[in-house]
Amino acid sequence: MQLSERQTGILQRARALGRVEVEALAAEYDVSTQTIRRDLNELSRGGLLARHHGGARAATQVVNFAYAERRGLAGPAKRAIGAAAAAMVPDGCSIILNIGTTTEEVARALVDRRDLVVVTNNLNVVGILSGTPRKEIILAGGLVRQSDGAIVGDEAVGFIRGFKADFAFIGASALDEDGAILDYDMREVAVARAIIANARRAILVSDSQKFDRSAPVRICGVGDLHAFVTDAAPPRGFALACERAGVLVEVAGAGS
Repeated sequence: MQLSERQTGILQRARALGRVEVEALAAEYDVSTQTIRRDLNELSRGGLLARHHGGARAATQVVNFAYAERRGLAGPAKRAIGAAAAAMVPDGCSIILNIGTTTEEVARALVDRRDLVVVTNNLNVVGILSGTPRKEIILAGGLVRQSDGAIVGDEAVGFIRGFKADFAFIGASALDEDGAILDYDMREVAVARAIIANARRAILVSDSQKFDRSAPVRICGVGDLHAFVTDAAPPRGFALACERAGVLVEVAGAGS
């Protein structure tokens, strides 16, 4: 489902507070209670909220959102993050991009960059960059996960280990305040770990909603990264973990 800006805000509030109420939301957004009920019903049908009388609560997650739904979450923030991350990349270098809606925004921001070698396990990145000026695009081999176009598995891990890139950009499904970077699929995580290990600079690109989520598989800790590009200041614990590890935190404004 494609979320409106209001629905995205409602979802963020529900995850931060645990629950939201129709009357309060109607007053906050200056719309009718009927409009808010319609928003909550749509979010509930999409599995993003659990509806109850008078409002809704955050849905308990054991699996990731569908990829198409993830594209609809925090769209302006992801575009700003992508632009800020791409600004770190000079012409004439090599990069690795993994699966993720935010890493795809990095790819879109690199369309006009020249003389890049781009290694990826993301079929969507190939589609974004194909036909753009002076780029060598290298696609990892392995099992194609048809739900999102990720190439995963031992073959993909071995393929990535054959490179040493100047920059790697990775996404994540959840961020823990203690500095843990998390995801759902062990096969995807194995590829992400190989990407981090085979890049001179590993950069996490993730919107601030990921602090409201949890996932069971650890990719790495912030100490394994060089930079973190996001859309809002991270929670205090995560910021301190970045500071202790010497990780640059760049906050990209959605309007910039």
